[in-house]
Amino acid sequence: MGQVPSSASTSPEPSHRGISSSQRLDSLPSLEELIPSFDEDEEEGEEGGGGGGGGGGYDYTGDLPDECLAHVFHFLGTGDRKRCSAVCRRWLRVDGESRHRLSLNARAELLPSLPSVFARFDAVAKLALRCDRKSISLGDEALVLISFKCRSLTRLKLRGCRELTDLGVAAFAENCTRLRKLSCGSCSFGARAINAVLDHCVNLEELSIKRLRGIHDGAEPIGPGAAAKSLRSICLKELINGQCFAPLLVGARKLSTLKLIRCLGDWDNVLQTIGGSNPGLLEVHLERIQVSDCGLSGIANCKGIETLHVVKVPECSNLGLSSIAENCRQLRKLHIDGWRINRIGDEGLVEVAKQCLQLQELVLIGVGVTHSSLGLIGSNCRKLERLAFCGSNTVRDAEIACIAAKCEALKKLCIKNFPVSDVGIESLSQGCPNLVKIKVKCRGMSGQVVELLKERRGSLVFNLDACEIEAVDDIGVQESAVEFPPANASDVPSGSNERSMLYRAKLGLFAGRNLVACTFRRWSNGENSSNGKS
Repeated sequence: MGQVPSSASTSPEPSHRGISSSQRLDSLPSLEELIPSFDEDEEEGEEGGGGGGGGGGYDYTGDLPDECLAHVFHFLGTGDRKRCSAVCRRWLRVDGESRHRLSLNARAELLPSLPSVFARFDAVAKLALRCDRKSISLGDEALVLISFKCRSLTRLKLRGCRELTDLGVAAFAENCTRLRKLSCGSCSFGARAINAVLDHCVNLEELSIKRLRGIHDGAEPIGPGAAAKSLRSICLKELINGQCFAPLLVGARKLSTLKLIRCLGDWDNVLQTIGGSNPGLLEVHLERIQVSDCGLSGIANCKGIETLHVVKVPECSNLGLSSIAENCRQLRKLHIDGWRINRIGDEGLVEVAKQCLQLQELVLIGVGVTHSSLGLIGSNCRKLERLAFCGSNTVRDAEIACIAAKCEALKKLCIKNFPVSDVGIESLSQGCPNLVKIKVKCRGMSGQVVELLKERRGSLVFNLDACEIEAVDDIGVQESAVEFPPANASDVPSGSNERSMLYRAKLGLFAGRNLVACTFRRWSNGENSSNGKS
């Protein structure tokens, strides 16, 4: 844990650190500037509030072992913890020894202070380096220095570090071979750096790449390397040439989570190859990429898939979804954003209802679903606990009544932008006996139905949003007021060149201008957050 043995003494820290506590206090730069905050990627145990100051008089922590004092520090927020470190030399030392997560503002002027920072925080295992667009970031020299000071580093997050090159990242990888998680975005290095990490970090488990400028059309292929035996999660986001990762995706035989988000190019061949070589895939996210039913059929060969997200993929239809349903019988979470193109509807969902009996969570956005499929889902999927509908004209009172009558295990329900009246919502008061939370935003409703539900189902948490659009945080769906352009199946070009041109045009429109803010989160995020403290 990077801690010294327990001691009740308040004497200065041992001489092996080579610098006294008072000297460090004088030489350290402002931690308010260098360590602005811990963000959402860090575990919630670091974000809890609490006081850390001490007043005059008797020191009640004098007899407290260092390990216990460090444990108390872990419950404090960042600001309180920094204030506690200024109370006395012992608290300063214990804070430094027990700080395992550190987030630094990675501007170039931080370089002279790095030796002092890591002399104090010598047990850091999780490091985040961020630099804003208007500043010059740390370069290779700083990253190599960090690799010497933090050889036990297990997680590294790089954001906006545009001065880092392939050489610097390669040197870092040679020294920090214990790395288990690498996340980088808006950086300038490329395929050579990623290959070096995969070759040297044999325990790498998670790799997340976003807007990496060095990954261009002429980038060299990224092979599996030594880390192929340990990689379990790969996320590729907003890459021009994500296909250069194909050898890695195929060679990572223990891969269980794959996320492809807004990456250009045709992914059908890659997904077909992955489906034939990685039977252990459990979670797949496909968002705004060029994939057709052929790609879905390829992924369907991974029969153990439990979570599937198909978001704004206009070339996927009922045929591809049927292939998933036929082969992936263990599917538990299914999210579909049909983009109102009407290529996925009752036909595909009926197959899901017939084959995927373990389904627990279903999110449908812009999908033309009716009581024909909903009734079968309610009858067959007896474990369905979470259901969300957004943006379709096909769900009406009859569909809501069908849900109320047949979805007995349902606990959470979200309905947004449907022509549903009080009659449909009132049916929920007599059905869904396990329902605990419902969020509704429909124009045809009135406030009277809320009072009726409160009278009949007093324990039900009901949120009627009839005026303004807000995020459905607890259910897991967000939708902006932007209307998606309607399209039919015949509007999608069939030729590969035409498809690519259409896809690139759509991607540029929505990604470049940031017009669409439609996202959804998993319900499990809220459930797992309570267990995230450490």
